[in-house]
Amino acid sequence: MSQSVAFYTLGCKLNFSETSTITRQMETHGFVRKDFQQGADIYVINTCSVTDHADKKCRKVVKEALKYNAAAKVVVIGCYAQLKPQEIASISGVSMVLGAAEKFNLVENLAKIDEEGNPLVLNKNIKETNVFVPGFSFGERTRSFMKVQDGCDYFCSFCTIPLARGKSRSQTVAETIKVAKEVAATGIKEIVLTGVNLGDFGVGHGETFYDLVKELDNVDGIERYRISSIEPNLLTDDIIRFVAQSKKFVPHFHIPLQSGSDDILKLMRRKYQRDLYVNRVNTIKSLMPHCCIGVDVIVGFPQETEEAFLETYNFLNELDVSYLHVFPYSERPNTTARKLEGSVPVKTRMERAKMLRILSEKKRHKFYTDNLGKTFTVLYEAEEDNGTMYGFTDNYIKIETPYDPLLVNELVKVQLLEINENMNVIPLELSTCLHN
Repeated sequence: MSQSVAFYTLGCKLNFSETSTITRQMETHGFVRKDFQQGADIYVINTCSVTDHADKKCRKVVKEALKYNAAAKVVVIGCYAQLKPQEIASISGVSMVLGAAEKFNLVENLAKIDEEGNPLVLNKNIKETNVFVPGFSFGERTRSFMKVQDGCDYFCSFCTIPLARGKSRSQTVAETIKVAKEVAATGIKEIVLTGVNLGDFGVGHGETFYDLVKELDNVDGIERYRISSIEPNLLTDDIIRFVAQSKKFVPHFHIPLQSGSDDILKLMRRKYQRDLYVNRVNTIKSLMPHCCIGVDVIVGFPQETEEAFLETYNFLNELDVSYLHVFPYSERPNTTARKLEGSVPVKTRMERAKMLRILSEKKRHKFYTDNLGKTFTVLYEAEEDNGTMYGFTDNYIKIETPYDPLLVNELVKVQLLEINENMNVIPLELSTCLHN
């Protein structure tokens, strides 16, 4: 009788891509996927370490899994598993912990689980993790998260990702195009390009992310590409100009800023100053006035005085961006930022985060308002929410409309009419671009 497996994914789009890839590997070997609540024989928890409380989240998911099947084997993978394997192994009920290199051999490693209940830790030194494993998500959403790059050679002072995922690596452009064609064969219409440091694609191959973007634009079957997140110093004018004239790459960039203070950016060991960031935003908006621009920002970094925070706040307030992802700074082991003097009280961090989240809502509302009356193409999602369905325009405006099964995974041309109480936009449907 086939064994069953259930997955739980914490963290970023890259994790979702890898979970989906591992799922397909297991199904190929005869495992039957179940929903989390159905009581699977094996539970796989893909963890994140970017935000705080990774240990608490992991413990909670392990506890929930064993509630559905007390005899289940629980396997923990992901960034947290690479960084703190022994901490995870101490959690009651965990059967196996797999590091960054070992997680892609999950089927093979399952045979090594100790039937006596002693947790098995398989975790190579991250310096030995140098193989790129491609992947893409399929079945969970209308869009596919396609992994084209992994690892990072930057060592920002607040970040543990290089320690969790290793050096920057990717396949060649030609090999990556083959994966995109696999995605196209599934009937998915939008690919979200994902990676740890996406703009660093091609390192070691003599190729660039710009080279990849140009070739992806020619893949038949994919209607849209979305760039998930790209460092401002790697977002070149060539990339911006290409997106502006592309029929497939959508006008949406997510560009990490982290701070609007040059002094704090230096302490963070970022590879740019605010002038470069302004230049990138102005270039985008000059070519694509309707383009959506998202921003990552960290508040409460060591030595962020009230003056430095207000410098960030005012910088973002004046910048023509569309929304913010705000993160209160949290101390991470083995990072240089943890050694810096001038720690900001946690309460102050939370207050500053709240201020920026309010600013984000104002930014999003203005961006939506500026686009009312205009015509865009929406890709509708499959999920139904009490008779309602949702989709996103090419420039990432969230659309809400009555559920219609004929609209699922379809591109629909709409006019944006009004913003409702849920901060979604109500559309007037103009035409459906049905694709077989």
